[in-house]
Amino acid sequence: MVRDQENGVLLARDFYTVGEAVEDFLNFGLPRQDAATVRTHRSLAHRHLLPHLGRRRLRALTAGEIEAWLSTLAPSLSTDTLRRLHGCLNRSVRRAMARDLVSRNVVELVSVPNGRTGRPSKSLTPQQVDAALTVTASDRLHGYIVLSLLTGARTEEMRALRWEHVHLDEVDGVPPHMEVWRSVRSGGDTKTRRSRRTLALPGRAVEVLRRERVRQLEDRLAAGDRWQESGLVFTTSVGTAMDSANVRRGLRRALSLVDGIDPDDWTPRELRHSFVSVLSDAGVPLEEISRLVGHSGTTVTELVYRHQLRPVIQTGATVMDQLFGVDAAGT
Repeated sequence: MVRDQENGVLLARDFYTVGEAVEDFLNFGLPRQDAATVRTHRSLAHRHLLPHLGRRRLRALTAGEIEAWLSTLAPSLSTDTLRRLHGCLNRSVRRAMARDLVSRNVVELVSVPNGRTGRPSKSLTPQQVDAALTVTASDRLHGYIVLSLLTGARTEEMRALRWEHVHLDEVDGVPPHMEVWRSVRSGGDTKTRRSRRTLALPGRAVEVLRRERVRQLEDRLAAGDRWQESGLVFTTSVGTAMDSANVRRGLRRALSLVDGIDPDDWTPRELRHSFVSVLSDAGVPLEEISRLVGHSGTTVTELVYRHQLRPVIQTGATVMDQLFGVDAAGT
């Protein structure tokens, strides 16, 4: 107590709890974060942090208690979620230190354990892609599925795609294309600099987008006064932006029409994985695939899509054949 007094810790706040520190951080420590990030932090804290440690006195909190808490959560949560929880608690305690409510931060002494292994991503086979492009024609998400499979755009890029960035006619030798310049991230910008790319549209995608424009006009007439103009290519029936849940439900509904596919076993991002897999099967070089999907380099493509890529490294074999290859007689 004497040491804490000398360090300026407020003894009157001896019963300041972990819960109070976390709530203070959630309410006042995230001023620059967007609303979605704040909601994520708050949801994780209220579900997994406060029920376990919320009533504990902050000054009495130990590294052992934090390790035990994270170990309890590890079998059911991913490593990324555990890192978020650890970070939330760490920043809460640091904020309390800055206000002289605790003398040290024991959270920094604790390492984050490995969490539950996530479901590995997968891709549709070329036959399944062909079926999805055809059989889902009657579903309102058909255009979204076709454009995702044929261009490899990210699901957040697809949801943010605007008609002003879609060009369906060839002009001055420039083929039909779409400008993937913006996505639904904080500030509206793309994920990386190389994510800003202009992609030529296959003929099938052009036709589907023409039909999508007609369908949207029909939706506008049907909605009447309820229509909310957003300028987006893919919208709800009243013109508003689609969120990730809208797309996920719509994809499962559409894939239920395809024989041999369990619709509940697929997510929108795996349409992009399928695009990469089809190109790799067709022998497209890794560098070109990386450019098409908007990665900063081939290393990112290999890391994210290592299960979809099937590269055959031929350089060594080519050189060795030139130096030591067999002749026509087989010698």
